[in-house]
Amino acid sequence: MAKKRTGLEALPLWFKVILALPALDICWMVFRVYKSIVKRHVFGIILGVALLIIGIPFMWIVDIFSLILTGRVLWID
Repeated sequence: MAKKRTGLEALPLWFKVILALPALDICWMVFRVYKSIVKRHVFGIILGVALLIIGIPFMWIVDIFSLILTGRVLWID
């Protein structure tokens, strides 16, 4: 059975890539923290907040490549 995609995951690929550009990538960082909060994954929450604080300079590059290659941002689900 296919996993139901909601929120940012359900957007078209071109729009996801636009959201991964510098200064807009904050959307994906907040999405990672939210995803971990919903699943009550403490390590994911801590890592998400740390990336939110220190990962801004490089995470947009990782997000663009992962979106183009897999269609989703990488996270520790």
